[in-house]
Amino acid sequence: MPSVPSTSPATGQPTGASFIHTTDCSFVDNAGRTLLLRGVNLSGSSKAPVDRPSYILDGFWEAAENGGESFVGRPLNIDDGSADVHLARLSGWGFNMLRFPVTWESLEHEGPGKYDYDFMDYTVRVLRKCKEYGFRVYMDPHQDIWSRFSGGSGAPFWTLAACGINPRNFTATQAAIVHCEYPLAHAPDPASLPAMIWSTNYGRLLSQTLFTLFFSGRDFAPRCVIDGQNIQDYLQSHYIEAMGQMADRIRAAGDLLDDCVIGWDSMNEPFEGLCGWTDLAVNPPAQGSTLRKGTYPTPAQSLRLGMGQPQTVESWSFSAFGPARDGSVTIDPKGRSIWAPPEDEPGRTHPRYGWTRAASWALGTCLWAQHGIWDVETGYIMLPHYFHTLPGADEPVEFIEDYWRPHFEAFARRIRSAHPEAILFVQPPVFTRPPTLEDSVLAGRGAYSGHYYDGLTLITRHWNWFNADALGLLRGKYRSTLQAVKIGARAIRASLQDQLGILKGDALILGSFPTVIGEIGTPFDMDAKRAYYGDKNGRGVGDYSQQEKALDASLNGADGPNALNWTVWTYCADSTHEWGDGWNMEDLSLWSEDDMRTPRGAIYTMRAGSTATGVYGSESGLLKKPFNGVSTTVTAATSSLSLPSRTGAEAAGWRANPYDFLTDGARAVRAFCRPWPVKLVGTPTDIVFDIPTAHFKLVVRVRAEDRLRPGAVEEEDPASEVFVPLVHYADARLLPSPSDAESFASLDEDRSHRRSASGKASTNASTLNLESMPVLHGEPDTMTASTSSGSTGTHVGVDLRVGAEKGRELVDVDVQVSAGRWEIEGQVLRWWYDVPGSGEPEREYTMEIRRRAGPIEAKAAGWMEGLCPTEGCIVM
Repeated sequence: MPSVPSTSPATGQPTGASFIHTTDCSFVDNAGRTLLLRGVNLSGSSKAPVDRPSYILDGFWEAAENGGESFVGRPLNIDDGSADVHLARLSGWGFNMLRFPVTWESLEHEGPGKYDYDFMDYTVRVLRKCKEYGFRVYMDPHQDIWSRFSGGSGAPFWTLAACGINPRNFTATQAAIVHCEYPLAHAPDPASLPAMIWSTNYGRLLSQTLFTLFFSGRDFAPRCVIDGQNIQDYLQSHYIEAMGQMADRIRAAGDLLDDCVIGWDSMNEPFEGLCGWTDLAVNPPAQGSTLRKGTYPTPAQSLRLGMGQPQTVESWSFSAFGPARDGSVTIDPKGRSIWAPPEDEPGRTHPRYGWTRAASWALGTCLWAQHGIWDVETGYIMLPHYFHTLPGADEPVEFIEDYWRPHFEAFARRIRSAHPEAILFVQPPVFTRPPTLEDSVLAGRGAYSGHYYDGLTLITRHWNWFNADALGLLRGKYRSTLQAVKIGARAIRASLQDQLGILKGDALILGSFPTVIGEIGTPFDMDAKRAYYGDKNGRGVGDYSQQEKALDASLNGADGPNALNWTVWTYCADSTHEWGDGWNMEDLSLWSEDDMRTPRGAIYTMRAGSTATGVYGSESGLLKKPFNGVSTTVTAATSSLSLPSRTGAEAAGWRANPYDFLTDGARAVRAFCRPWPVKLVGTPTDIVFDIPTAHFKLVVRVRAEDRLRPGAVEEEDPASEVFVPLVHYADARLLPSPSDAESFASLDEDRSHRRSASGKASTNASTLNLESMPVLHGEPDTMTASTSSGSTGTHVGVDLRVGAEKGRELVDVDVQVSAGRWEIEGQVLRWWYDVPGSGEPEREYTMEIRRRAGPIEAKAAGWMEGLCPTEGCIVM
C-alpha cells in the first residue's frame, strides 16, 4: 500500500483521523490500513412511504395527483426505539457500511422545486443514529424503472405529467406493469405478480421513453420543451438539484460529512432507454438488460399500444434453462392512450405544477410520432433506426460516452459543492464497463460500484445444481450458451468468483480505485416459500439451507483473491412472509419479524425490590451508553417480571443474549455474517471461509510501504482487525439449550411469575438482565446512567451494540497465525506483525480461525427444531 497522503487529493486540506482514502484499488484509513467496507442496503423499504407498499391500490393514484406523500419514517422509525435495535443488529453482524437509498420522489413529491425539508431533516436524524453505531454511509439516489407510478421507484409523479403522460392507462396498454393493478386495473390480484416481472418494464414504452428523454432528449426529442428548457435539461436539473438539496442538508448538520457520510452514487442502475436501439421493429436476440418473461412487445408495438391500438406480441416464459418463447398474446387497450389530453393544460400551462409547454409539443398524441418516427393512423414505422445513430451523423450512439458521462459529471459537480471530500461512486448501467473519466472529475476520490446478482437463482427462486456465466456471455467470452454452463456447486462458486473478479477489473478503467458491489443478494421466498409455510406435508418451515447455499456462493465470490467491498440488498424492518420487502413481491431482506421466535421481546416491566438477574448475567455487553428511545417503568411493589405493551424496540426483536439477538429473525445468517478482515496492515491476497466447518483462512501480503503512518488514527497501537462472528464462533454458554423451547412456550402460556427453584429468572433466551440495566435520570438530552432500582417513572437508555466484558468473551476460538501476536475483544480480533523495512522483500502472513468446540450445528441457528423436537411439537 503506497503511503497515504496527509492532505486530500480533492481539496488539498489536511486529512483527519476518520478520513478514508481511495487508493491502490482499496479503501484505506488515515494510517494506511486497507479497509474492507461491508454491509447492507438500508433499505428497500425506502422505495415508498410508510404503509404504502406496492400492492396497495386504494388511494394510490389519488394521493399522487394531490402532491404525493411524505417519506418520513423511512428507512427506520427513529422515535420508538426500534432504530437502535435494528442498527445494533446490523453492527453485531459485523457490518460497517450502509448504502442508503433515497428516492427523488421522497425529496420533491409536491411539485417542481417544492422540497420536502421535513423528510430531509428526518434523514439527517437517521444518519446521525447510523453514525452512533459506527457506520460509514454512501448515499444512493435510488430508482427502478423510473418511478413508483411506472411500476418501480424513484421519480415523483409530476415527472410523468411533465412528459405529457397519463399514467391511468399504463395497465391497459401494458406501457408498464404496475403491481397494485396487476393483472387488470379493474380486477387486481397483486399477490399473483410473477417473480421479477417488474423488470420487464425496462422493455416497455414508459421506461424506454422516460429514460430516453432524461438522458438524450436534446438529441432525440428536440420538440419537447417545457418552461423554455428541453425536457432532458428540465428533468436532469430538477433531479440533480433535489439530490443537491439533500446533500446541503447533510452538510448543514455539521457532524456527518466524512465521519459518517462518505460519498454518493449518481443514480441506481441507470437505463439507456431507446438510445442506440438498432431497429424499433425488432427486439435484440440475446438476453440483455431486459428480462424476457411474459408479454414481450417490440418498441414499434409499444408505440402503437401506447396510442390504444391492439397488438399481438410475443409471450415468453423463464425456467432454469433460461427464457423460451411460449406463444403469442393479443393486447387490446380498447382505444385508451397513455398520452395526456390537451385539456390537462389549459393554455398549455399546467394548473397544479405551473409549467408552460412549448407549442412544438402537443398533448394528446405520441411524442415520438411528433418527431416523425411513426405514423399514428397507419401504424407504420417511418424511422426504424432513429435511435441508433446521433441525429445528422453516421456514428452509432455510445450511451455511456454520449449521455451517461455528461450527467454523471454534472451530478458530481453539484454533490461536490455540498460535500467537497465526497467519494464519487461510479455506477453505469448493470454489467456495463465504466468510461474513462478526466482526473479532475473524481479528483482522487472515487470507487466503482457495480451490482451483481446470481440471475438464475433470482428469477427462478430456486438454488439450482447448475448455473451459467451470465457476465461472460454478455462480454462475449463464449461462442455458445452451452459453453457458459457451470455444473455442480464447486463450478458455480468458482464462476461467481470469476465474474466478480471481472467487475473488480472494470474499476481499473477509472484508475486505481476500489470496487464496491453495491447490490448483491438472494431471494428468501425460494421454492414456493417453503421456508415460510413448508412443503405440502408441512416440512421445511424455518429451513433456509438453500438460501444459505445461494447467498454463500455469491459472497464467497467476493472473498478469495477478490477481497471485495459489498452492500447486500437488503434489510427491511417491515419485511413479511406474505409480501416480502413490500415492493413488487421481492423478498431479499436479511431479516424479517415473521421469522422471529416467541416471545418477540425482551423489554420487561420491573417492580421495585426485584433481585432478578438474567440467565446470561451482564456478559452480553449490550448495555453501554445512554440513548433515547427504549423505556421501562419501575414501580414500588412485590418483585416480579411481566411483559409490557409492545414497544418499537420489542417489535424489532432486541434480546439480552447476543447469540439469540443476532440470529432471531435472521435468514441464512451463517452466509452473510461471516469472518473477514476489517482493517489490514498490507493487502489481502486470499480470504477463505467454509460455513460447515467454520474454518476461516486469511492470507495477507505486507510490503515496506505498508508501514503505518504514526499518529494518523485515534488508536494507541493500531493493528490489523478481523471480524470474528459469534454466529459461527459463539461461546457455548450463549447457545440455545434444550430447555429454551419449553421456556418459549411456557412464557406464551403464563408470562408472569415464571421463576426457577433458585429464585432467578427462567432460562429463556429472551430474559433481560434488569440488575445490569442502567436507570437514567433527568431530561432525555441530559440523562446520565445510574444503577438505582428504586426510582419511579424513569427512562432506560441503552446502546445495544454487541460487546463483551473482560474475561467473559463472546467467542470460543482456536487461532493460528504464521507470525505476530493477537488478542480478541468481543467479536474483533486484533493482530500485530512485523512490517518489512525499507529495501526488504515483501512478506506473507497467514491466519486460520476455528471454533475450539467444533462448528455450531446448523440447527442451533434455527428455531423450529427447538420448538418442535422429535418427541412432539409444543407450539399448538
